[in-house]
Amino acid sequence: CLEICYTSAILPRLLASLLTGDRTISVKGCIVQLYFFGMLTNTENLLLTAMSYDRYLAICNPLRYATLMNGRVCWQLVAGSWISSLLLCTIVNIFFFQLTFCDSKEIDHFFCDFSPMIKLSCVDTQTLELLTFIIAVIGTFVPFLLTLTSYICIITTILRIPSSIGRQKAFSTCSSHLIVLAILYVTVLTVYVIPTANTPKVLQKIFSVFYTVLTP
Repeated sequence: CLEICYTSAILPRLLASLLTGDRTISVKGCIVQLYFFGMLTNTENLLLTAMSYDRYLAICNPLRYATLMNGRVCWQLVAGSWISSLLLCTIVNIFFFQLTFCDSKEIDHFFCDFSPMIKLSCVDTQTLELLTFIIAVIGTFVPFLLTLTSYICIITTILRIPSSIGRQKAFSTCSSHLIVLAILYVTVLTVYVIPTANTPKVLQKIFSVFYTVLTP
């Protein structure tokens, strides 16, 4: 459900622009797209973190797995991911709707992303940028550290398995999840959390394709 919504926030509009050549979008439409993209991206980070915790329990505590990861815990993790993302992105968008846009009307991106839109504003955006950076760190770095901790424990446990077949089965349980995590975090951290002035804009757009199209 998340991945369908995630790609639907960007791809249909992008494909329509490519097919018709009409690349115009209203300011409100752009902010709405940014809102859904931000909320769904943050939810994905949190759900992938919950999945890594699930794999940690399955591999490191297999005998207690059914007790620790029951239906109630699953629902709490899912609901917590959606609700916290909704609240955080709503706070950002309240500030975003108060911005005034002027000068250039062209967004230097293939979708309404935060940085390209901020550059078009003709009012002071320091408060909004600071708030967004704090939320980006909380929504990206904290899940990243939790996921990293889970996988350190998982890999340590797998390496202790004496049978090579057992190790292979354990690794195969995590492989697809680990590949998605690697692609997502490398690209998202590069574009949003540790961007540099020397990073070409074209490269940032290419990285954006990875987390908006490839990982879903």
